[in-house]
Amino acid sequence: MPQVFKVGPYWVYFWANENDPLEPIHVHIAEGKPTPNATKVWITRAGNCLLCNNNSQIPERVLRNIMRIIEARSNEVIVKWKDFFGAIDYYC
Repeated sequence: MPQVFKVGPYWVYFWANENDPLEPIHVHIAEGKPTPNATKVWITRAGNCLLCNNNSQIPERVLRNIMRIIEARSNEVIVKWKDFFGAIDYYC
């Protein structure tokens, strides 16, 4: 799985097989190694985050902080998504 970056013990990453057609831009978050059913966060056109699910059961305060970091680094996430998948679409 392509790791975008780490926040402490949490990986922020893309799942390499994002279906066909390609899902809108998002990242997964998991503590330790990536899992297929991890927390999922959509990235909006404005670079904001929308929580899709918290399947990893990350504590609310920790998840809020990670989402703030993702928003601050949203341009990096967008560039890495486009480089890896070759296309980009937004949830909203």
